[in-house]
Formats: sequence, structure tokens, C-alpha cells
Amino acid sequence: MNDFTIRTMRLDEISLAVDWAAAEGWNPGLADDVCFASVDPEGFFIGELDGVPVATVSCVNYDARFSFLGFYIVRPDVRGKSYGLRIWNAAIAHAGARVIGLDGVVAQQDNYRKSGFQLAYANIRYGGMIAAPSAPQAGVIDLREIPLADVEADDATVFPARRPAFLRAWIGTPGHVGCAVVRDGRLAGWGVIRPCQKGFKIGPLVADDRAIAEAVLSALLAKVGGGEIFLDVPSINRDAVALAEGFGLAPVFETARMYTGAIPPLRLERVFGVTTFELG
Repeated sequence: MNDFTIRTMRLDEISLAVDWAAAEGWNPGLADDVCFASVDPEGFFIGELDGVPVATVSCVNYDARFSFLGFYIVRPDVRGKSYGLRIWNAAIAHAGARVIGLDGVVAQQDNYRKSGFQLAYANIRYGGMIAAPSAPQAGVIDLREIPLADVEADDATVFPARRPAFLRAWIGTPGHVGCAVVRDGRLAGWGVIRPCQKGFKIGPLVADDRAIAEAVLSALLAKVGGGEIFLDVPSINRDAVALAEGFGLAPVFETARMYTGAIPPLRLERVFGVTTFELG
């Protein structure tokens, strides 16, 4: 055990966590490492055995009250040797007194409960092939036409912390495409689609109702020409589940959204697509 050390990742090493997530079948985005580093570069940890990486985890501090944990991976050949627990504890310590959220695999819920996490709801990943819509979506505009402050304010209704740096990176990264709908002078729906190691993921997808979410989703599909699409949906939003199923998508797997404490009230009825399982 004395040969196992934990340290903060360098920025160029965050891609290792992304690669390991891909190997686990989590299908990260092609530019996720750059976007994730924009939040809290000190929140990514690597565990090394004799100088060789064997474990990763992230716990990014969004503000003074909220953190999100992800990339909790131990190399399969060294699991069961306490390396995972040690790097987990380092991540939890980085969060300090903040409330921590995570999207954990369902099988690990009991272990997460032992660390103080409580189940809030399940997120379900839907996937499948979707053809690009043949007709343009009326009233849908490029998300970059919306002032970033307006996007931040709307995002704050569905996420437990303000995250301007992350949104700026998420929307502005080459290859990421965003669309939006404005109603009565206010942002009523918006979403981002990004290329992943397999197909495309849509997230976030936020809208006042299913019709607006469908318009944004269709516009995003048109932007990339359709293809294999993945959409992570809060199971408690029945309209979001119906939207995914209405596009012919089928459940791939689910995660448990859990928190260590109380978070601000969120308008989950407006969440038709989770941004990312790794950072919330």
C-alpha cells in the first residue's frame, strides 16, 4: 500500500479519465476533458501504483456550496485492494463542507449511502438511430445568439449551482452545437449536442414544455444530420421520457442521482436532457 500515491491531475491528464470512462462504456464527448477542466482544475485526482495510473476520480467544486463527483474508476486488475476507497476519500476531502452530487451506477447505491449520499431520482440514458428532420424548425435560433447571462440564469433553475465558466466552454467548444427557442422575449428552451466516441449526445436539453423540447431536439438533430443519438433523461420527468420514446430511443442504462445534503429547489419538469453524468 505504501507504493500507492494520490495526486492532482495535470490538465493534460484529464483525458486519461475520459479514456477510462470510454473503456467502461460511458461514451464521453470528444472535447469533454477541455470543458470539464474549466470548472475546477484542482478537482481531478489520479492514483498511481509504482508510478503507474490505477485509479481516477473527480470532485469539481462549482461554488462554495456545491460539488459534483465523477470519473470514479479503478483499473479492473487492481480492484478490491482499497485503492478506490483511498482516492474516493481524497475527492470527498476536496469538497470540504459542500453538498456533493453524483450520478452513480445503480449497483453501487448502497456503497454511496455509506458515504452519506441519498437517492434523489434515477437518470436513464436513451439511445438509438434517428434520421435528420426533413423540414427546418420554425422559431429555433442558434444558442450563441442568446446572451450568456440569460443562459446562465435559466440553467440556474435546473442545476444546483451557477456554472458560467462551464457553460461558456460547453457552448463555445468547436464541434458543440446549440439551439434555442425564445417565447415572449424570454428563453423558453435550449440544448447542446456534441460528438462523442460513439454517435452524439444531447445535453443539456431544457424547455418549458415537451413541444419546445421537441423543437430544440429536432433542430439539433438537423444540425448534425441525424445518426446515433443518446439522451440522458430524469426518470421523474414523464414528459422527458415520452419525448425520448417518441423519437424511437430506447433505454441503454440508468444511473442514480444522489446528494449528500439539501440542494436548492430545481425545476426538474424543465429538464429533458441531463448535461453530463460526470459533472451533473
